[in-house]
Amino acid sequence: MALALFALGLVLLIVGAEALVRGASKLASIAGISPLVVGLTVVAFGTSAPELAVSARSVTLTEGGADIALGNVVGSNIFNVLFILGLSAIIAPLRVSYQLVRLDAPIMVGVSLLVLALAWNGTIGRFDGAFLFIGILIYTVFTIYQGRKETRVNSAAVETKPSSASQIGLNILFVIIGLAMLIVGSRWLINGAVALAKHLGVSDLIIALTVVAAGTSLPEVATSVLASIRGERDIAVGNVVGSNIFNILAVLGLSALFAPKGINVAQAAFHFDIPVMIAVAVMCLPIFFTGYQISRWEGLLFLGYYIAYTTYVVLAATQHDALSVWSGAMFIVVIPLTVLILAIAVIRQMRMRGRIL
Repeated sequence: MALALFALGLVLLIVGAEALVRGASKLASIAGISPLVVGLTVVAFGTSAPELAVSARSVTLTEGGADIALGNVVGSNIFNVLFILGLSAIIAPLRVSYQLVRLDAPIMVGVSLLVLALAWNGTIGRFDGAFLFIGILIYTVFTIYQGRKETRVNSAAVETKPSSASQIGLNILFVIIGLAMLIVGSRWLINGAVALAKHLGVSDLIIALTVVAAGTSLPEVATSVLASIRGERDIAVGNVVGSNIFNILAVLGLSALFAPKGINVAQAAFHFDIPVMIAVAVMCLPIFFTGYQISRWEGLLFLGYYIAYTTYVVLAATQHDALSVWSGAMFIVVIPLTVLILAIAVIRQMRMRGRIL
């Protein structure tokens, strides 16, 4: 019964997010917003709506909901970069815009570090939540302002077509239906996830970092992969970066704001999962910088890291005998090798630019 409830909730979340994104994207296009801004805001926020619904509801309705809220955000951000960008780049190399490299990716790194700073005392309180949520308001206004400014400078960036009142009304209806499905779906998914966690003897944090995080990120998977196939690279990459920023500032912020006693940060999350989220965000900077693209081999690197991270989480949760061997391989071989490869790529890129200049 718990598994069926979880599956039905997940289906409602995905379908609801799809309806929300479709309606919101069309409304944004009518307003004359560029594809990059749509990816960073409307699409990113829409596909992150499941994370918002799940996390906000979990802190108010379930025991152990703080673990689910925090683990959902951290796990989703790790999943978004390593799995979604990795898979999208494997399908087709992704071109990264100048704005993402110079502005949005550093913001993603900055807000990831902010989570660690706020969690230093073991709790992300209501004041911290309000501070984070104010951040998403500022970011959204600034991003839309910059997008409309660029659109005015380059009128060919966005083509707008006259829309009838019926089309606008239909898209608004999509948004309303999508939100309603998200609310119901989040309740079913959380109840099912908590029941599964108790039945299997697995902690709420582990369930949130893996099953719930990946499940609520499926709308991002569908959006970015489809955008990659269609060649809409700004939406593919902007969706991931924007979703990660939204997850921290809006999802975690509102969850902490709604939680009666704030969000208690588990030691496992503070010492491992949050640092991994920060490391993953930092990894984007040199990869985005080298040629302003994510190549197929970099996509394979991301995907491999997600498999390694998930394996570690499962081994740690089950206290498997292979945990120490796996941890040693990660820290002694995989991480240094990755740092070396990225450093070589950055040096080569800088030399190429020096020759051109």
